[in-house]
Amino acid sequence: MPKSSRLPIACMFSLDEADPISQALSPPQNESEQDKQKRDLRERAAKLASDEIDARLNKERLQIRRTPKPVKILLLGQSESGKSTMLKNFQLMCEPKAFRAERASWRLIIHLNVIRSIRIILDALASTTPSEYSQYTPRSSYASQHSTHSTSTEDLVSDLLPLRARLAPVLELEETLKQRLAARANLAQSQNMAKLSFSGPLNSTIRLRRANQEISVGSSATMQCNDVDDDSARILYERSADLLQLWQNQTVHAVLERRKIRLRESAGFFLDELETVTSLQYVPTDEHILRARLRTLGVSEHRMLLSDPYGGITREFRLYDVGGHRSMRAKWAPYFDDMDAIIFVVPISAFDQVLAEDHNVNRLADSIELWTSIVTNELLQNSNMILLLNKIDILQAKLASGILFADYFPSYGLRPNDYDSVSRYVSKKFNSILQQRSPSPRVFYCRRTNATDAQSTAFVLLGIKDMLMRYNLKESLIL
Repeated sequence: MPKSSRLPIACMFSLDEADPISQALSPPQNESEQDKQKRDLRERAAKLASDEIDARLNKERLQIRRTPKPVKILLLGQSESGKSTMLKNFQLMCEPKAFRAERASWRLIIHLNVIRSIRIILDALASTTPSEYSQYTPRSSYASQHSTHSTSTEDLVSDLLPLRARLAPVLELEETLKQRLAARANLAQSQNMAKLSFSGPLNSTIRLRRANQEISVGSSATMQCNDVDDDSARILYERSADLLQLWQNQTVHAVLERRKIRLRESAGFFLDELETVTSLQYVPTDEHILRARLRTLGVSEHRMLLSDPYGGITREFRLYDVGGHRSMRAKWAPYFDDMDAIIFVVPISAFDQVLAEDHNVNRLADSIELWTSIVTNELLQNSNMILLLNKIDILQAKLASGILFADYFPSYGLRPNDYDSVSRYVSKKFNSILQQRSPSPRVFYCRRTNATDAQSTAFVLLGIKDMLMRYNLKESLIL
């Protein structure tokens, strides 16, 4: 085409074509004066709403620049290690009013814990033939020393079927309670997502959305309803005598012990307090809430403020609680990139137990393997490490009852089978892995804890504060 015949790009289109954007924004043809006034009102209202949202976002951005950077902490560890219990203890210490405002809602979860324990017992008894009961002579051990009633084998066999029949309404409650908890979680998640739609910077909103897509009924989101679930409470109350009869039977304890079913070691254990938790007037205590167990699925984020009692800086903490089941561990990776610290919880008392998902793997050995994979992960090389050797009270009871640590870990050798020696050996093992395998030096804390003990949690919080102080000094080039 000759140069003189070339037209600007804009002129290559028909001059009669209307700009689609201008056409969409232009007033309708043949618009009446009354319609014009209504349209102007709608446009002004939309403009005010848009300006209000922009002002709110700008205010939040300005506030974020002025406040200290939130501390991000990842809670890791295998299933039933005590992560969620430790998190609840953090909430109790940092935000006691909000924690206790949800008190009544925990009753449903505690009732569900009781029902699950009863089901485990009845399933164990049902799978035991009458000829096997003669082999289950009750013996003294830490697992059965609390039982108070003795029943002959014949009495147990004759009472088992009618007792199970009387407890059938209790077992039927399990599915009902699960459905109620799921409904609460869905409602709370919807409310939480509605709040997030206009809050926080864009990246925080997206991150929260991703976490809440997998939120479990075990997170704090389930605690928004305060109904008292009278039906389930009434059924448990009416069957409380049968529940006590089952749990106080010494032969039942012998069956559980021989099958290595240790209910007292499990989170959510309330059978020793059946009279209290089945009362119609029952309201969970702080201790009961800490002991309540509901499996964590996926990842949930919890925000709380940690104030210095001596007038120091108040910091926002964002703790990410991650499901510890083996099938969930692949979901940890997206949360590894920008964590300030990792709290790794090890159930040190589980040295003689196997994983529920793989009976060929020792639980403590699995924690050691998981710890190794975490400290060698390059995405985590800038994250400070806090190791919690949890459930020390159960460890002490096991060792005192004569269970030998060396039977499960031959490398322990002929060292004394006492709490101090065993816990020191385990602590050194984890520490040596960190020193030898970590890509770079980092702050490291190790505490022996009982997650339901407030004092243990207080020491953990002090460790976090010290970690933050060291980090701030390093950033200021003082260290």
